[in-house]
Amino acid sequence: MELSQYLSMFIDESKEHLQSLNENLLNLESSPQDISIVHNIFRSAHTLKGMSATMGFEDIAALTHEMENVLDLVRNSKIEMDSYIFDCIFKSLDSLESMVEDIIQGGTGNADVSSIVASLRSIVTGEYKKAQAPSSVAVAVKEPAKGIEVDEFQYSILQQSIDSGFLVFYVEVSVNENCVLKAARAYMVFDAMERMGEIIKSTPSVQEIEQEKFDRSFSLYFISKVDQATLEKEILNVSEIASAVIITVDTESLAELSRPIAEIETARQEIAAAVAATVVTPEIIAPKAAEPVSSAVKPAAGGAPVASRTIRVDIERLDTLMNLFSELLIDRVRLEQLASEVKRNDLTETVEHMSRVSSDLQNIVLKLRMVSVDSVFNRFPRMIRDLAKSLDKKVDLVITGADTELDRTVIDEIGDPLVHLLRNAVDHGIESISERVAAGKPEHGTIQLRAFHSGNHVFIEIEEDGKGIYRDRVLKTAMKNGLVTADQAAKLTDHEVYNLLFASGFSTAEKISDISGRGVGLDVVKTKIQMLGGHVQVDSKPGFGSKFSVQLPLTLSIISAMLVRLGSEKYAIPLSSIVETSAIQKSQIRNIQGSKMIDYRKSVIPLVSVSTLFQVPDFNEDLEEETEIVVVRKGDKQVALMVDEFIGQQEIVLKTLGKYLTGIFAISGATILGDGQVALIIDPNALIK
Repeated sequence: MELSQYLSMFIDESKEHLQSLNENLLNLESSPQDISIVHNIFRSAHTLKGMSATMGFEDIAALTHEMENVLDLVRNSKIEMDSYIFDCIFKSLDSLESMVEDIIQGGTGNADVSSIVASLRSIVTGEYKKAQAPSSVAVAVKEPAKGIEVDEFQYSILQQSIDSGFLVFYVEVSVNENCVLKAARAYMVFDAMERMGEIIKSTPSVQEIEQEKFDRSFSLYFISKVDQATLEKEILNVSEIASAVIITVDTESLAELSRPIAEIETARQEIAAAVAATVVTPEIIAPKAAEPVSSAVKPAAGGAPVASRTIRVDIERLDTLMNLFSELLIDRVRLEQLASEVKRNDLTETVEHMSRVSSDLQNIVLKLRMVSVDSVFNRFPRMIRDLAKSLDKKVDLVITGADTELDRTVIDEIGDPLVHLLRNAVDHGIESISERVAAGKPEHGTIQLRAFHSGNHVFIEIEEDGKGIYRDRVLKTAMKNGLVTADQAAKLTDHEVYNLLFASGFSTAEKISDISGRGVGLDVVKTKIQMLGGHVQVDSKPGFGSKFSVQLPLTLSIISAMLVRLGSEKYAIPLSSIVETSAIQKSQIRNIQGSKMIDYRKSVIPLVSVSTLFQVPDFNEDLEEETEIVVVRKGDKQVALMVDEFIGQQEIVLKTLGKYLTGIFAISGATILGDGQVALIIDPNALIK
């Protein structure tokens, strides 16, 4: 049996272990003295190492091996966690996630992890503390071999260049503290140097420097024929360059570079030996890779170990099951109609029993597709932590309702919109520490991420206690972009003003960052959520924060609906949108400024003629003395729909109208009824502005 047969299992379990590592590391950052968390992290890293070594992914195994060495010292109280160690392990997890993602995309999972490995080893040896000491700058400059690690190929190039009479320099360039375009200045330095020679290796990498992912300085190895003075002059000629430290590298100092290379190779050989010792039979992949974890965690009261009660099922099988059940549901409704027409007791009893059984089956099938939003939420604490650190802000993320369940299809699509809303909240919602203190707020900003059920919908709210959204600033930008006129702006409510943020390309950000701009991309967020059958709205209190509320359908497959008749046509209205049904007399209808309105529970609400809206040929409400109405709602707004007759409540299967019938106003899909007729499903949200 080939190991590739276990690749899917390896990917799933690796993602679970990486998520566990991220969560436990965040917990440890809050409670650095809790050794039990370190044990959990160590076990996950150890299991991941064993799995990857067995599968032949040596770079993953090498990196987790180095992580183990650090964690082993921590759990044995030989070193204490500090910010440098946390950052190194977090960076290690980022690299591991990238390598696993590469494997998912069909790659080899290989990556250059030498710099991270070097950082982890410096923790084990204690050298990282020397580098952090005030006197470490001079040491780093005098010993360029420790400044940047190179691989074997780069090392050989540097050695051959020295042997051939070229000059090899270690260069450390710093830009001015107030430099605005760091990446542009770095590019100008690179351009000037490449006209005089060749750059072999830079730290950070060229890609990271281009993306401004560096503080104020960057280092590199450079081969040239020009002398040190000329090189220094050319670098300092670039604007906003604060300093350039240049050290000539000779054969003796270059020899230091061979040590980390040898150590990495030794680690690879150790892992290869471990693979040879463990790959006896492929059975080790599934159950035995996790044995070190289960053996380390003993039952608390000496009870028997709990057997696994879950299995992994391909999502396509669940989709097939759902489609088959949808057809069964249509046949059930048809049988119920036939039984009511035939009126035989034995047939009626059998159909009623089948209805009860199929209802239970429906609940089970739906639950099979339901996934808790925790599978999306669990990646956000790490993201918020990294964003807050990069922006020098203090942000607490409080998650509630993570066990709320949604359809798997919705779960797969909702992640990106939520990521954007959260990044927006951190970058432009939460103020800087100084601004919060000046406003009398605590240094730590708080973002509330909530999920909860309401009827056949799930609501996800992102609320922060930041600066809020200012009406005047939004209107100023909206008028500048031609979205509204000055006269229209004066009549808009605060809620309508805030919804302008969802206009395409709208932004109130004074400066667009690489993280987000308030409003940039919110039109994409809105479009994505609407594609899922949901909608998003924003509320804000200037100076006190904002709240984005996302409403999503519980499932995209089967819903409860009220069937209504309009002449010879049948329509379905989702039960979750209905407030109540009633009948009104023609004399109760008012005409206010050309619009039909009715009195409803101490308020006045619009009255919509569905037959006129959908151009029903054989029914006209105006000819009726009494008409049935359905009151529907969207948030706190309500509208009454005039219909001909109520047929009754049914479970209906949602069917799309296909790619040729898209964008039909107020129609969200169709369903097949028990008698084989097609009923269009009305979207009440589209009727309420």
